[in-house]
Amino acid sequence: MRKIVAPFRSLSARLLILTLVFVMLAEVLIFVPSIAFFRLNYLVKKTDFAHLATLSLLASPDNMVSEELREELLFRVGARSVVLHGANSRLLILSENMPPAIDAEFDLAHQSPFTLIEHAFMSLMVGPGRIIRIISPIENEPNSMLEVVIDEAPLIDAMYDYAWNIFWLSLIISTLTAILVYLTLHWLMVRPMRRLSESMIAFRRAPEDISTAVVPSGRRDEIGVAEHELEIMQTRLRAALKQKQHLVALGTAVTKISHDLRNILSTSQIVSDSLSEVKDPKVQKVVPRLMTSIDRAIDLCTQTLKYGRADEQEPKKERFLLEPLVNEVKTSVGLRENNGITWRNKIPAGLMLNADRDQFYRILLNLCRNAVQAMEGDGTIDIHALRAGSRTLIRICDSGPGLHAKAREHLFEPFSGSARAGGTGLGLSIARELIVAHGGEVTLERTGSSGTIFCIEIPD
Repeated sequence: MRKIVAPFRSLSARLLILTLVFVMLAEVLIFVPSIAFFRLNYLVKKTDFAHLATLSLLASPDNMVSEELREELLFRVGARSVVLHGANSRLLILSENMPPAIDAEFDLAHQSPFTLIEHAFMSLMVGPGRIIRIISPIENEPNSMLEVVIDEAPLIDAMYDYAWNIFWLSLIISTLTAILVYLTLHWLMVRPMRRLSESMIAFRRAPEDISTAVVPSGRRDEIGVAEHELEIMQTRLRAALKQKQHLVALGTAVTKISHDLRNILSTSQIVSDSLSEVKDPKVQKVVPRLMTSIDRAIDLCTQTLKYGRADEQEPKKERFLLEPLVNEVKTSVGLRENNGITWRNKIPAGLMLNADRDQFYRILLNLCRNAVQAMEGDGTIDIHALRAGSRTLIRICDSGPGLHAKAREHLFEPFSGSARAGGTGLGLSIARELIVAHGGEVTLERTGSSGTIFCIEIPD
C-alpha cells in the first residue's frame, strides 16, 4: 500500500510555497526604493509644470494675468503657490488669495536614497492632509530655484495606487515564477526522488523481489549518483539476504547431519573401547589418538545440536604445552613420512599457552590443513612460536603458491574466502572466530609465490 503524503507536507507543495514567499520577498526589497523614486518623480514633475507656468507668466506683459487665468494655472499645476528665487530676488509667480500654513518642506537638491525612502514612508504613515513646500533647482539656471507649495493628498493617493499595482504585478510574477520553478524542479528533482523513495519502500517490503530494484536513469548529477549507489546497495543486500537464506538452510541440514553423525560416532566409540583391550602394541599406540578424535567429534556435534547452529562455546582456558598439541595436529592432517611435505615443529619445548586446548587444536588444524592442501603434496610447513610481552605469537608458514586476489579480499568470509576451487572458506572463518573469542587476532603476514604466513596472537 502506497503511503500518501499530506498535500502541504509534500516536497512539491513546500517548494511551490517557498518559491512564492521568496519571490514576494524579493519584490518587497524592490518596492522599497521604487516607491521612494516614484514620489521623487512625482515631485519633479510638479516642479516642471510649475516652471512651465512660470515661463508663460514671465512672457506676458507686466507679468500680470487675470484672476481666472491664475486659478486655471494653479489648478493645472496642482499647486497652491509658485515662487521663483533668483540670485538676489524672490518673485511670487502664482498664489492663492489666502496662502496656507506649511507642514513640511523638501529640498530636491539634497536628497540621498535613504532620505528619499524615509520621506516616502513618512508620507504613507502620516496620511493625507499636509501642505508641503518643494524647493527644486532649475535646469541650466544654477543661481535660480523654484519653490512650489502643494497638497500632499494627491501624492499619497498616487503612491497607494502605485503600491497596489506593484503588489498585484509582484503576485502575478511570483506565481508564474513559482509555477515554472515548481514544474522544472518537479521534473528534475521531485519525480526522481519520489521514484527513489518508492523503490526503497518496495525494497524494504519485499527485498527478494528483483522487480523492486531501481533502474538508474543514466544522469551524471547527484540524483544519478544516488540512483547508481542505491542500485548497488540493493544488489548487494539482495545477494547477502540470499546467502543468509542459504546459510539458514545449510544450518538446518548440518543440525540433522550432526544428530545422525553423533549416533554413528557413539557406535565408533564403543568399537574403540573394544580395541583398547587388544594387546597388540601398534593398536595400543593408535587407540588413544582415535579415542581423542572421536571424543572431539562427538563434542562438536553435541555443541551444534544445543543451539541449532554452529555457535561456539566460550573458551575454557587452561595452561598447556603447545609443542605436543602441534604434533597431534600433524597426525590429524594426515601427513606421512613419504608424502613429499616436510613438517617442522619449531615450538620451544617448554612454551606454555593459556587457552582452550580443544578449540586451539581446531584452530591449528584448520590453518594447517589449508596449508597442506595449498602445497598439493610437495613443500614445507614450519610452525614457530615466541613470547612477546603478555602475548604469544604463533606463525604457520608454508611454501605453497600463495593466495590469489579474490581469496585475500574475502579472506575470513565463509563461502567467499576459499583459496582453492571447490572450497568453502569455512576453515579460516572458524579459526578466526575461535581466536577472537580468546581475545586474540589472526592476520595474513605475507603471501606470494614463495609461500604464505599466518600469524596468531593470543593474550595470556
